Amino acid sequence: MPEISDTQERAHKARDKPAALGPDINLDKYSARAEEHGKIKKLKELAADVREKVTSAGVDVDESHRSGSFFQIDHSVIQSSANQKGIEVMSVTEALEKYDWLKDYWWKNVAVDMDKYTAQAELKSNHGYFVRALAGAKVQFPVQACLFIGKDGLAQNVHNIIIAEEGSELHIITGCTTAHNVKNGLHVGVSEFYVKRNAHITFTMIHNWAKDVVVRPRTGTIIEENGVFLSNYICMKPVRDLQMYPTTYCAGKNATVRYNTILYASEGSNMDVGSRVFLKAKGSKAELIARAISKGGNITARGHLIGEVPEVKAHLECRGLILSENGKIHAIPELEGLEEGVDLSHEAAVGKIAEEEIQYLMARGLNEEESAAAIVRGFLDVDIKGLPQQLQDEMKRIVESSERQLL
Repeated sequence: MPEISDTQERAHKARDKPAALGPDINLDKYSARAEEHGKIKKLKELAADVREKVTSAGVDVDESHRSGSFFQIDHSVIQSSANQKGIEVMSVTEALEKYDWLKDYWWKNVAVDMDKYTAQAELKSNHGYFVRALAGAKVQFPVQACLFIGKDGLAQNVHNIIIAEEGSELHIITGCTTAHNVKNGLHVGVSEFYVKRNAHITFTMIHNWAKDVVVRPRTGTIIEENGVFLSNYICMKPVRDLQMYPTTYCAGKNATVRYNTILYASEGSNMDVGSRVFLKAKGSKAELIARAISKGGNITARGHLIGEVPEVKAHLECRGLILSENGKIHAIPELEGLEEGVDLSHEAAVGKIAEEEIQYLMARGLNEEESAAAIVRGFLDVDIKGLPQQLQDEMKRIVESSERQLL
């Protein structure tokens, strides 16, 4: 097929191309080989140590409150199922074989030659998931997906496609984590989202990697008329190097996107995380909210809003909290108005816990540690509009379970 050969050719030309952001990584140091893992029918069949790890990343092994599940260990898809009519969940490899039309979505809003990581995701693909809500379908519970690395030093390269057809509503919670024995590895995850007319996607991603894992997500989203895309990202565990800059195109009138990001960087962690939105149609709106905490790690928090037409509105907010002397947070907000009549705004603040706040709470009966914990908890309490209560509770649980490591 000409399209495939052209894609492969572009990927080959970019296989040594460094990314525009983040340190360059030697991909050859990671193993491309993994043993096959057998399929299971239910996630309850997972080994006890695996169940423990994935539960901390938001995966419900009971599955009774999930509309579908996808589970991949290393390079093997071991389980995929849809539990509700109108919802499809399968490996993207299976979906490409089943639907000839899917090639029209393949690399449509993420460039295969963006950098060496997108090139590797094409040239050395290890599956990924396909999730689709049919026209008018509305999920009762979230669909869940887990990308799990069980072999030390492995490279996992996945490509995910998520489609919400016209008038549908889709909520996804995805957890990415590693086995207890895994110390280092590489995860490359390409994700393409398509929000059709009057459709709604909520995507909540929880990263719970090992301390020496390198992570390179590459994400693009296209939103059509009256579509809504809510993205929630949580990374509260150590990671060696994380660089991601998801981009959304508000292509239809009154398209809406919100990004909510919560980051914690321990000593030795390097995170370069942001989000970018092109407001291309009248009435489109965007909101980018980030909370970043550094306890010795380096965080670069980016945000970029591009207003291309009149009558668009967007706001960017980044707040950083430094909990140790060697912590570093660099906030980079960008506003780009290309037409008269755009309404773009931003606010950014980085600092430490104020001594007067500690003293105020101590005067009301808390000790110093309790006072600091209360301040951090309030800092991370982000009101996420439009998030289903179940996912709001899930995010709160994940954040609260990690609070003890912050102080």
